[in-house]
Amino acid sequence: MLKPPAVRPDAAIRVIAPASFAQIERVERGLAALRALEFVPQMGAHALARGPLYFAGTAKERLEDFHVAFEDDSVAAVMSLRGGYGSNYLLGGLDLDRIAAHPKPFFAYSDLTGVQLQLLDRIGLPAFHGPMAAADFYLDDGVHLKSFRAALAGELYSVGAAEGLRVLKPGVAQGVLYGGCLSILASLIGTPWEPATEGKLLFLEDVGAKPYQVDRMLWHLRSAGKLEGVTGIVFGEMMDCLQPGSEPQLLEEAILNALGGFEGPIAIGLRSGHVSRQNVTLTFGVKAEFFAGEAARLSILEGAVE
Repeated sequence: MLKPPAVRPDAAIRVIAPASFAQIERVERGLAALRALEFVPQMGAHALARGPLYFAGTAKERLEDFHVAFEDDSVAAVMSLRGGYGSNYLLGGLDLDRIAAHPKPFFAYSDLTGVQLQLLDRIGLPAFHGPMAAADFYLDDGVHLKSFRAALAGELYSVGAAEGLRVLKPGVAQGVLYGGCLSILASLIGTPWEPATEGKLLFLEDVGAKPYQVDRMLWHLRSAGKLEGVTGIVFGEMMDCLQPGSEPQLLEEAILNALGGFEGPIAIGLRSGHVSRQNVTLTFGVKAEFFAGEAARLSILEGAVE
C-alpha cells in the first residue's frame, strides 16, 4: 500500500473537476463548508470550466488539473467537485509515476470510481470513497463528519444502523474493502481498466437504477468471475433504485436473487456515495470487517494514511 500522509484540519485541499461541471452556487457553498471546517480549499485551474458538452473542460485540461493537484506539495488532499460523466477519458492518460511520487487522499465517488480503483490497483493508493465539494459539502447535512475526519487522520472507525446499514443475509466477513459505483464497475469489465474485485470485501452502490438493472449488473459481475472469492457484500443506500408501481422490497429481492448461492453476508443501506444525507467516507484498499447479525456493522480495521 502507498499510504499518503495524514491530513490536518488546517491543510490545503485542491478541488478539481475530472468529470462534469457543477452549478456555481453549489461550488461556492461547498468551498465555504470546507473553510468552516478549517480546511483551505483551492480550485484547480480548469475546475470551473463548462463544456465541451457535459464535461468540465477537455480531457487534456482535466488531466492536467489532476496531475498538478498531486504534484503540488503544498496540497494535502485532492477532492472532486462532483461526478457526472467523463473521467473515463482520463484513464488512458494517467501518469501513475507522477501521482505515486506525491501520494494524497483523493475524495470522490460515482463516475470517479474507475479512476480511484486504477490508482488503488496500479500503485496501491487507497481510495477515499467519500463526499465531494459540490455534491455533498454544499448541503447542510451532506457529510458524515465522523468518518470523514477519521479517514483523514488514519483513525479506526465503524458504521452501522445509524448510517442506514441493515442485514439481508447474516454472517461475518473480513477482507480488503473495495468497490464503488456498481454501474461504473460493470462498464469497466473487458477494458484495460477492469476492476480487481475478486477476493475482496465489496461495497457496491448506485443511484436511479431499476431493480432489474441492478440484477443485470450483478449477473454481469458474477458471470465475468468478478465475485470469485468475495467474502461479503455491503450495498449502499441505492437511492431511487425503484421500479414504478412495484413493491419497495423488490430491489432487495432482486439482489438476493442475483446473488443466489453466494456464501458471504450481505447488507444494504449504508449511506456512502449517492445518498440522501450524511455521506459516509469509506477507505478502499485497507482491511475491514463486516458483521451481519441482528444488526449490521462495517468496521475499518486499518488506517488509509500514515
